[in-house]
Amino acid sequence: MLKYILKRLLLGVMTIFVLATVVFFGMKMMPGSPFSRDNKAIPAATIQALNEKYGLDKPVTEQYVIYITNCLHGDFGDSISKKGQPVAEIIASRLPVTAKLGVIAFAFAMITGISLGIVSALTRHRFVNSLITVFATIGVSVPGFLLAMLMMVFFSVKLGWFSIVGLEHWTSYIMPVLALSFSPISSITRLTRSSLRDVMGSDYITLARSKGTKEIWVVIKHGLKNALLPVITYAGPMFAGMITGSLVIETLFSIPGIGKEFTNSIQNRDYTLCMGLTILFGCLIIVMTLVSDIVAAIVDPRIKIDK
Repeated sequence: MLKYILKRLLLGVMTIFVLATVVFFGMKMMPGSPFSRDNKAIPAATIQALNEKYGLDKPVTEQYVIYITNCLHGDFGDSISKKGQPVAEIIASRLPVTAKLGVIAFAFAMITGISLGIVSALTRHRFVNSLITVFATIGVSVPGFLLAMLMMVFFSVKLGWFSIVGLEHWTSYIMPVLALSFSPISSITRLTRSSLRDVMGSDYITLARSKGTKEIWVVIKHGLKNALLPVITYAGPMFAGMITGSLVIETLFSIPGIGKEFTNSIQNRDYTLCMGLTILFGCLIIVMTLVSDIVAAIVDPRIKIDK
């Protein structure tokens, strides 16, 4: 397993390098300048001084070498739109807010999705199964931002139950968490239902029942252990996506997280902040995908990950 982990980490480093390269040159190809926003005229001398300050007056290849070298030392440079504030400090201050929201949404999605999937797979009531199927279908069809806006109009504007700005109170988490987790809940429900149905028809389940094992223990000990493997594989990238936050959701609810910062960095052409956040997102996805593979191998030893 150690060999596999080292191999995946090396592949992840190469992926991050390619990602940083593509993002760097992609940002350079964008029209306009980060110092000329809102159609405001800026003296040429001022722009030249700013370019020299941020090293934008150097050749692009030289800028690239300097940036990659600094990244290897953990220095992502200073934000252009935030008056020279280090990108690392921005990430450190914003990431806990997004991480807390993402962890809550992840836990809610996993518990709710697995529970609905189990009920749908084992229930003999056609109405209950049809209801869960309709919910799962709607969940994968309705975008999270649309659900967020509908909840904002109904629960905040019409009923006045929840605040739509920030995360000042525990009730402020309800709508963002639902918007973030609605689609994952549907996907987890569908994965759990289909996988558990296949597993419950296996020979070893029949053998466990023939030994007189109670049905609940047959489901928990023998059924779920194998049925949850697709869910575990899906959970890694899903957790990375939630932990980094939804760009639109954080903007809609004015949540001061890295998702909102990423949106602002694109709008403001903040090269350094945009590239730093992109590298962060890539690292989280790679790490969580590796973690999900390792957890799947621990749950089912038949999975060989040493190759």
